[in-house]
Amino acid sequence: MIRVELRKLYRRPRTWISLILLCALPIAVAIFLATTRIGTGGPAFLSAVLNNGSLYPAAALAIVLPLFLPVAVAVIGGDAVAGEASAGMLRYLLARPVGRTRLLIAKLFSLTVFVLVAVVLVAVTGYIVGVALFPAQTGPASTAIVTSVSGPPLSPQQVLMRIGAAMVYVAFSMLGVGAIALFLSTITDSALGATLGAIAALVASQLFVTLDAATSIKPYLPTRYWLAWIDFFREPILWRDIERGVGIQAVYVLVFLGLSWANFATKDVAS
Repeated sequence: MIRVELRKLYRRPRTWISLILLCALPIAVAIFLATTRIGTGGPAFLSAVLNNGSLYPAAALAIVLPLFLPVAVAVIGGDAVAGEASAGMLRYLLARPVGRTRLLIAKLFSLTVFVLVAVVLVAVTGYIVGVALFPAQTGPASTAIVTSVSGPPLSPQQVLMRIGAAMVYVAFSMLGVGAIALFLSTITDSALGATLGAIAALVASQLFVTLDAATSIKPYLPTRYWLAWIDFFREPILWRDIERGVGIQAVYVLVFLGLSWANFATKDVAS
């Protein structure tokens, strides 16, 4: 069942269009930065990226994270069940000797694979473009040392490990988005409605994060700690927001997957 879902996922044009657009945006930004060199004297992290392209994968993640990556995940998650229902295929899928729980797990697995592939492709594309357009600035005392956000230098090995940790953190954060979209996909037969519902929830979360009057609920919003991965590039690493981000995303994943299962297990499938 999982193989079937993976084949369906990667045979759909929108999957490849989403991945191409996610990779194209950091490339376009890198070209503009390389041609203008605006930001060389700006914030420490941006200056570090322009002086050593090995950090550009982190910048690429920062570019797609606030909007484009969550939207892509919401599209895939919102289509998972509702897309089958709107196409009239869900009833035939369940007519086979395939349990609803097994089908939902297969949908979740394919969504997780999409998230991982998207994050890896963005990071790899960022590395290739970054190294090509922003070669390391060599000097008499250092060849590839880069400056952390907090100032102290990071070795190439530290940069590589921290980019990997940031990729894992971003991917896990997107699973929270996927879980919300998957839940909405089980309560409607409209893939567009499920997708828009998930995006609306994220937009509302982003709005409340910036609203001073919503201070009491900010720590519990799904987007509150999305950018905490930047703390991996401090020296030493600040774990407080990272740990909170992992915790809140774990809650959202568990709660909305549980709601998805509870609703789909008892759903009256008419299409």
